[in-house]
Amino acid sequence: MQIATVRTEAGIVSGIVDGDELADLTSTHPDAVSLLDAATGPDRGDVESLIARAPRVALDEVEFLPPVPQPRRILCVGTNYADHVAESDRVTERPDHPLIFSRYPSSLVGHGEALHRPPESTSFDYEGEVAIVIGRTTRRATRETALDAVAGYSCFMDGTIRDWQRHTSQFLPGKTFERTGSWGPWITTADEIDDPTALTLRTELDGEQMQAATTAQLIFDLVDIITYCSTFTTLEPGDVIATGTPGGVGYARDPQRWLTPGSEISVEVSGVGRLSNPIIDEPATETT
Repeated sequence: MQIATVRTEAGIVSGIVDGDELADLTSTHPDAVSLLDAATGPDRGDVESLIARAPRVALDEVEFLPPVPQPRRILCVGTNYADHVAESDRVTERPDHPLIFSRYPSSLVGHGEALHRPPESTSFDYEGEVAIVIGRTTRRATRETALDAVAGYSCFMDGTIRDWQRHTSQFLPGKTFERTGSWGPWITTADEIDDPTALTLRTELDGEQMQAATTAQLIFDLVDIITYCSTFTTLEPGDVIATGTPGGVGYARDPQRWLTPGSEISVEVSGVGRLSNPIIDEPATETT
């Protein structure tokens, strides 16, 4: 199943993607987290029966939101592919532990929505990633139980204001400018993925491939990430973990490639989906 959250003329809808339509299950599952729980648990059969008689909305008539619009936790893993470590001018060797930072929900938009280049910087960079979405409350997962916590997988664009990321050793300022990252277009449930260690990730800028890797190349694999993160915090349904970006980011290229107004960035994960967003300058607003 593919679980999406969209905005329609009638309001925000959570449902199951069925071809080029969304089966609206909001009447029985009022938000993405409750639907995620039902679709990936023992009630999955009930959800399947609801799809056949649910009202429909065309996907080309809606505004996609992040699949879980307000997750409690958005965790991201830095420098988690060897080729990205090699191109980095800050990290020179494999880290001993996963490098974890967070984003705020306001920093993310859904599929098709415009990403905003802020007026404070032109160093707007892309980072395509595979995202894990948590479906079960989990603390101190073991290697044997870690993947049981995963409800599904999604595409993630960890947009970065690169110069602000480098103001200090802390990544947060460069990762949380509003509407600079994206997540979606949906969550593909874990049962649809034969081997999560063999997912292929590709990032394209205006149709040109910038990044390509598989999850088999992760320094810290999906199990490592879940066990580590669930040690310092309780992971809860709807939490999302972006697992890291491979080499090929814009700042490391010669010449450098930044996200600029008029461009489009796309992140595709095999068997999961394709996330695309246009780039615009952040609209002017009144300052306070």
